[in-house]
Amino acid sequence: MSSNQIGKYRWTICALLFFATTVNYLDRQVLSLLAPDLSKEFGWSNTDYANITAVFQFVYAISMLFAGRLIDKIGTKAAYTLAIAIWSIGAILHAYAIPAGEATSNLLATLGLAVVPVSVAGFMLSRAVLAFGEAGNFPAAIKATAEYFPKHERSFATGIFNSGANIGAILAPLTVPWIAEKFGWQTAFIVIGAIGFAWMVAWEILYDRPEKQKRLGKAELDYIQQHDAPLSDTVATEKTSWLKLLSYRQTWAFVFGKFMTDGVWWFFLFWLPKYLEVQYKMQKTEIVIPLAVLYSMTMVGSIGGGWLPSYFMKQGMAPYTGRMRAMLLIAVFPLVVLLAQPFGYISSWVPVLLIGIGASAHQAWSANIFTTVSDMFPKKAVASVVGIGGMAGGLGGVLISKSGGWLFDYYKAAGHIQTGYTIMFSFCAVAYLLAWAVMKALVPAHKDITDL
Repeated sequence: MSSNQIGKYRWTICALLFFATTVNYLDRQVLSLLAPDLSKEFGWSNTDYANITAVFQFVYAISMLFAGRLIDKIGTKAAYTLAIAIWSIGAILHAYAIPAGEATSNLLATLGLAVVPVSVAGFMLSRAVLAFGEAGNFPAAIKATAEYFPKHERSFATGIFNSGANIGAILAPLTVPWIAEKFGWQTAFIVIGAIGFAWMVAWEILYDRPEKQKRLGKAELDYIQQHDAPLSDTVATEKTSWLKLLSYRQTWAFVFGKFMTDGVWWFFLFWLPKYLEVQYKMQKTEIVIPLAVLYSMTMVGSIGGGWLPSYFMKQGMAPYTGRMRAMLLIAVFPLVVLLAQPFGYISSWVPVLLIGIGASAHQAWSANIFTTVSDMFPKKAVASVVGIGGMAGGLGGVLISKSGGWLFDYYKAAGHIQTGYTIMFSFCAVAYLLAWAVMKALVPAHKDITDL
């Protein structure tokens, strides 16, 4: 049966997920682009900035655990709407971080806790709200992909919607510095944060579960569910305990893979503007073109990485074997990041392009590691497992961010901050091969989870 006979509405859902992920990354990247100016305005050290980003990552990590459970319980549509409403409010809240910081500092003082600078406290609170909402994006998107795509199309669909992260990362440097320069940094947070509310309207109109979707033809529904039992209302509300999920090696493989690699992407996302400022003296709009080029490169990784396993499957490999083969190949590419500092003296474009290759590999990796969950777990548990792995990835991100802040302040005081970046880039380069080796050891061959 041709694709025209089957129908293509599932790709409309993929487009919605793509735009949601674009908004997700637009909102989270505004701070990193304004960080050089905000650091000067408020006198932040690298450790202050690391604390602000670490709060985002820590709250994101903890929230991912509960977001997955909530999505599995109340359903993809309602949960996604709730998530984007909260994170859009959190994004806008950054514009009011200073008065919020005064209240936060007073509260900390009342509780007898260490008081941080008012500006730092306000941005920490804003990042916490943003993280709480944004934690729902990927568990909901992966669950929607599992609902709307057959297994052999899921990594490609994941790669497409995951490339929204790259579009968001490209659009942010093209828009945020200009808005901030013309209208002030507060306006940048408000304008970018408000975009999410427009997406909510389209989501409410166009999304429903496949079994209830009036725009989805029977041929396409049968195609989607060709190897899966339909997800009934009863099954969708069943609870699967976290302890039960943690008893599977498949869960731990996903958890370790996320813990080792998520922080790499966040390190690039949050610290690259400051890196270009510190090492190459770039200011404000000067970083726009390098970042736009770098994140344009990552689109190739996201979509190409989603397609790569299907190439191996067409060569006769089983789905899991093909996916792991693709992930091993992908894990080799970040090694080029080891050359970023040794050859950075040639031009600022050398580290930008090498880091771009590493970041592209991360997006390719991400498209596949998410799909390992929907490949082996029943649909009712997908968001919960993604949430557990997301929490691990967030905690890994906290560790990387705090380590980076400490290293940069230490080596800045020693007069050679470049050494701090060399150490961080070295970890970013080898993280994927280490993650792949442990994942393969935990799950040598594909095995469906059938007893949930």
